[in-house]
Amino acid sequence: MHVHGAQTPRTQRILRLSLAATLVYVLVTFLAGLRAHSLALISEAGHNVSDALALLLSFVAVYFQGRPASDAKTFGYQRAGVLAAFINALTLIVIAVGIAIEAVHRLSSPVAVQPRLMMIVAAAGVVMNGVIAAFLFSGSRDINIRSTFIHMLGDTLSTAAVIVGGAAILFTRLNWIDPVLSLLIAALILWSSLSIVRETLNILLEGTPRGLSVPDIRNSLATIDGVLDVHDLHVWSLGSQTRALATHVTIDDIPPSESTRILGDIREHLLSRYGIYHTTVQFEHAACGEAHGCVEVVEEAHDHSHVGHSR
Repeated sequence: MHVHGAQTPRTQRILRLSLAATLVYVLVTFLAGLRAHSLALISEAGHNVSDALALLLSFVAVYFQGRPASDAKTFGYQRAGVLAAFINALTLIVIAVGIAIEAVHRLSSPVAVQPRLMMIVAAAGVVMNGVIAAFLFSGSRDINIRSTFIHMLGDTLSTAAVIVGGAAILFTRLNWIDPVLSLLIAALILWSSLSIVRETLNILLEGTPRGLSVPDIRNSLATIDGVLDVHDLHVWSLGSQTRALATHVTIDDIPPSESTRILGDIREHLLSRYGIYHTTVQFEHAACGEAHGCVEVVEEAHDHSHVGHSR
């Protein structure tokens, strides 16, 4: 994973401090929720676990992306963060379901809450999440960090909703507001978690990256000068932000010097239009049996950093 801005020591410090602050807030919110009998606060603690996981995964991504590939791990450790995200998302789904069940129970049997304590703890959460979001925004423009910033910004708004709920309970004495807020927070956790599960499963199953279309890539490559046909095209994600592509390209029977120019055009096109930098391209000047995996190699072209070879 190429996470350029996130490699700076300053960004790593921001992630570490943000993670520590979030974990402390999770503990304080959970204990305050128990004391105030507020399911909304307990739900918010569960929601902030997702903040901690997002920060942790960003930090893990920064750490692991710096580790070089090896003969045993030829693509490095880019899938480690994806696997962790998948497991964490499944855990969050369990938390969301548990919160929803308890909220439904409390709707039928309301419990008196302490709205002032709810508001105080939630206000601290708004400040903490807001400060973390601001630091992440100023710390890096990398998409990995930016996605965490969006996560924290959204949670700042959800925590503000707990303040509104506490104020509503304080003035109306309607304790059912607390479990209703819990249901909304649980729905937010579930929605975020299901999105992570879908994305990580797609990566782990080597599906086409979100936002890319294989037919579109094939048709656009066919417009490059010198390309006669594009087939046996595969595109997948190595990690959350790294895409790879392998394909067979039919060209005329031309000197290697000219085929190198075509290869360069293909690589530049894939990088600039689709953000794909890891490419494996096999050149052919005769039809091959695609049903047999195009095993007949007529001519090979080698990327200067990634090798093209027969399948």
